[in-house]
Amino acid sequence: MNQNRAAIRYAKATLDYAVEKKAAEAVENDMREIAATISENEGLQNLLESPIIKSEVKKNSLLEIFKGANEITKGLLQTLIGNKRIAMLQEVAFKYIILHEKLKGEEVAYVTTAFPLTSDLEKKILDTVTKATGNKVTLENKIDESIIGGFVLRVGDTQYDASIANKLNGLKREFTNSL
Repeated sequence: MNQNRAAIRYAKATLDYAVEKKAAEAVENDMREIAATISENEGLQNLLESPIIKSEVKKNSLLEIFKGANEITKGLLQTLIGNKRIAMLQEVAFKYIILHEKLKGEEVAYVTTAFPLTSDLEKKILDTVTKATGNKVTLENKIDESIIGGFVLRVGDTQYDASIANKLNGLKREFTNSL
């Protein structure tokens, strides 16, 4: 089973249990904190992905970092460690957030651009994504100068990459393959 499908299954099971225990919002807040913390901390990413570091060390580290987390979230951490799937923690967190937003009838469109969006462009993107999904959509603009220009739009599991960096990489692959 690939990482993406496994992450969705863990996220769905966690969401189902959180809804049953009426803690879905609290767990979503935990998942947002987990996703942000892992994104911002390269050392933590390395810890989670390292096959050399013992599971017990990973478990103790995560439980200390996220000691204020809901019991359901802590249970997920322990399950992922026990099943040797802790490296996919950030992906599970993303999937949980997406599934919970869909459950609430909301979605977040993540737009990555090289420069901040103008309010007119932001409105056009929101209108287009709202029509396409049929859900209430909020827009988050991330700035990443490495994409050079264009944009990357991610809504749920769907991503559209219209960045110049992606197009240049495509050209590079074509030239490399034709040699």
